[in-house]
Amino acid sequence: MTAIQSVLTIVAVILGTMLTRFLPFLLFPEGKKPPAHITYLGTVLPYAVIGLLVVYCLKDAVFTEFHGLPEGIAMVFILILHKWKKNTLLSIGMGTVLYMVLVQNL
Repeated sequence: MTAIQSVLTIVAVILGTMLTRFLPFLLFPEGKKPPAHITYLGTVLPYAVIGLLVVYCLKDAVFTEFHGLPEGIAMVFILILHKWKKNTLLSIGMGTVLYMVLVQNL
C-alpha cells in the first residue's frame, strides 16, 4: 500500500466513524421524539445483539468433551454474578477474565 493509499484509507475510516457517531444526533436532536420504529429498535436490538454474541461465541464449543468446560463455567459464573450484582460491565469483564484464565490453565 502506498503512502497516498494509506492516508486515503485512514481518512475514509475517520469519516465513516464520524458519520456513524454524529448522524443520530443530527437526525434526532434533543427534544425531538424519534419515530416509533426507531424507539422499538432501541429496545429490542441490545437483546438481539447479546444473543447473537452468545451464539457466535459458543458456535465452535464442544460440550461433550473437556473443551466446553471453560465456556460452561464462564457462562454460569456470568449468570450468577449478573443476578447478584446487576452490573453488566462487571459481569462481562469478570466473565472474560475467568474464561481467559480457564482457557490458559485447563
